[in-house]
Parts: sequence; structure tokens; C-alpha cells
Amino acid sequence: MGRSVNVLFSSEAIAARNAELANEIVALGCERLLVIAVLKGSFVFAADLIRALHAAGLAPEVEFVSLSSYRESTVSSGTVRIVHDIDSDVAGRDVLLVDDILESGRTLAFAKDLLAARGARRVLTCVLLEKPNKRAVRIEADLVGFECPDLFVVGYGMDVAHAYRELPFVGVVEVDPSES
Repeated sequence: MGRSVNVLFSSEAIAARNAELANEIVALGCERLLVIAVLKGSFVFAADLIRALHAAGLAPEVEFVSLSSYRESTVSSGTVRIVHDIDSDVAGRDVLLVDDILESGRTLAFAKDLLAARGARRVLTCVLLEKPNKRAVRIEADLVGFECPDLFVVGYGMDVAHAYRELPFVGVVEVDPSES
């Protein structure tokens, strides 16, 4: 992909916000904290947030869940399914569900309800980006890194056609006018 990417949130701004989020999480008084990262888009954010939590004095356990509402399409089906589940028992524990973007809310609401039904003491949600005007279901994240304009973003773990995940910042792919 030979396109350039305009920086929306720099790596420095993201690192500073991760440290702030970690301090906000510490202030919530979590017990037996289990961080569950929603794959694939949140893996970089979750890794940096976990390190920030360590620096803030927490030692959470970590799990990964893979959920899909897209099947073979690029448009959400509206039905979320579990592609890969967690192994840990969440009963009686505080769970921090980490995702890359809160947009329609379907995936986050599904995961939050699932973990609550499995007996989690408390399920907190933390997203790197929030697009507040895109909700299809009623859910608000407990912790938000940044409010994001309604743009298709890449980098910092997020992709388009499996490209750009490696970028250390969140950006917008610049579209060449001749391609439109």
C-alpha cells in the first residue's frame, strides 16, 4: 500500500493517555483484575495499557477474546459470535475489557453481557477510540482514550486489508483524488 497516512493521534499522545488511563483504573480499586483484550485491533493498545498498569502498581492477569460480527463481509451482520474464547474463570473478579474502537457498540455490549452472565464482579470497558455518534446499541465505555472523528482510522493495531497495524500512531489513510 503506497498511500501516506496522516497522523490523527501521535504515539506520544497515546503513551501519555495510556498512563492517565492506568491511573484512572488504579483509582477504581479493582480486585483480582483480569484484562481481556478484544482481538485483533486492540492488541497494541492492550499491550501498552498493561505495561502502564504495571507502572501504576497493578499486576493484572491477561486474556484474549476474538469476536466477529462480520463473517465474510465488510459490513457488520449485527450478530456477534465468539471466534476464540477466554480460558479464565471470571466469577467474582473485576474484568477490564479492552477494545480498539467503540463505534456501533455491538461487540463491546455482547462481551460485557457475556462476562457479567459468567459471574464477573464488575466488568469495566476501556476503549482507545470512541465514535459517539455511531451507536447501534446503548453502551458507553467506562474509560476512553480519545474521542475520534467519524473517519476510517488505521495504525496502532488497527488495519485496512491487513495493512498498517504496525504504525505507532493512529492515522487516516490519505486518499489520492485520482483514485476516487
